[in-house]
Amino acid sequence: MSIKILYEDNHIIAVEKPAGVLTQGDGSGDRSLMDDVKDYLKEKYKKPGNVFLGLVHRLDKPVQGIVLFGKTSKGASRLSEQFRNHTIQKTYHAIVVGKPKESKGELKEKINKISFFAEGFTNKTDEELLQEIKKATKTRTAELSWEVVKPGEKFSLIKILPKTGRFHQIRVQMQGLGHPILGDQKYLPAGRQVVQDWQDRKSIALAATAIEFKLATEDKIIKLEIPLPEEWAKYIYPVK
Repeated sequence: MSIKILYEDNHIIAVEKPAGVLTQGDGSGDRSLMDDVKDYLKEKYKKPGNVFLGLVHRLDKPVQGIVLFGKTSKGASRLSEQFRNHTIQKTYHAIVVGKPKESKGELKEKINKISFFAEGFTNKTDEELLQEIKKATKTRTAELSWEVVKPGEKFSLIKILPKTGRFHQIRVQMQGLGHPILGDQKYLPAGRQVVQDWQDRKSIALAATAIEFKLATEDKIIKLEIPLPEEWAKYIYPVK
């Protein structure tokens, strides 16, 4: 896979992750974005042996967009600190099913993690299941703001600014709002999606389109932006 580099200095590298690619290896043997970035760094700088690459955040496999990595321990540490302190501003765009009643809004709620373990329950013993439930019943606050960019009766384009970074947060909260993300079969209620509306089973209509962060060794702010995926156009601007 060719790597699209959006920014690089001595401590930080930002790349564009395609949909359908893991950010980090999951033990399945599938190539990940981290594998490809490490190969890029190894080849560019002629590094022998293992290449350091610090993972500081992730995008879900079906989500595309900007991902930051630390090229050094200092770079990874400084980025991680910014994520913990919520000083990094991330912007997402999504195509959601339907047309929200309001033009913008904020969501702040407790997300119960139990739903995230449901798929693995069938292969667990009673004791393992009990332990999973104990872990799953912990709740965390999930917060974001959203704004309609292009409304439509069938699909709408929205901009999302997450204030927290919970697991599947945007996907869960958009579904809870009544406007799930197009193509997201995991959180799209039965009967709400026609197969021909979204044929790419490796992706969903969610992209990390912009990010602002501070450099590792100075106070300079870097803002990176990428355009919306070209394949979204037919949903946002359908031919009449």
